[in-house]
Amino acid sequence: MHDDRKMFEHLMLECMQCGLSWDLMLKKREIFRSCFDGFDYDKIAAYDDADVQRILDTEDMIKSPRKIAAVINNAKCFQKVREEFGSFCNYMWSYSDNKVILYNGHSKLGGKIPVSNGLSKTISKDLKKRGFKYVGEVTTYSHLQACGIINDHDETCPCFSKINAENETVNKRRDKEVY
Repeated sequence: MHDDRKMFEHLMLECMQCGLSWDLMLKKREIFRSCFDGFDYDKIAAYDDADVQRILDTEDMIKSPRKIAAVINNAKCFQKVREEFGSFCNYMWSYSDNKVILYNGHSKLGGKIPVSNGLSKTISKDLKKRGFKYVGEVTTYSHLQACGIINDHDETCPCFSKINAENETVNKRRDKEVY
């Protein structure tokens, strides 16, 4: 994924998902899009208390003022990263040298894909330092998978080949991670 708006949407869905099921997030995705102006980070960064209340009052919306405030905060942080790196995608992909990471053995673990790793821990730490909220190493790992930086699809899955065909890849050993 190399589109900042989509990258922001995926990251914010991951943030909203903390403590909840991913299935619930997918069911509520259109509500999120409606409440958060299609995940337009520039609009969201300008939200005020009235916008928070409007979102909280939306039927079927997750009623967490802290998560809603985090999305607004993260939109502001997202803008700053864009200013520094030219795009948020440039920032995220810089951690993998603009290559899709294939960890040897992940697709052969019989469903035992890790929930975090050294890369997600490093990025999470940096995102938090930049002021982002709800971006722990598990959330960050999930985001890296969702945006295609880490390809953990099973080798028999069509997505595995599609992602690899569209991007340069690099193989890494999970036990040799250094970040």
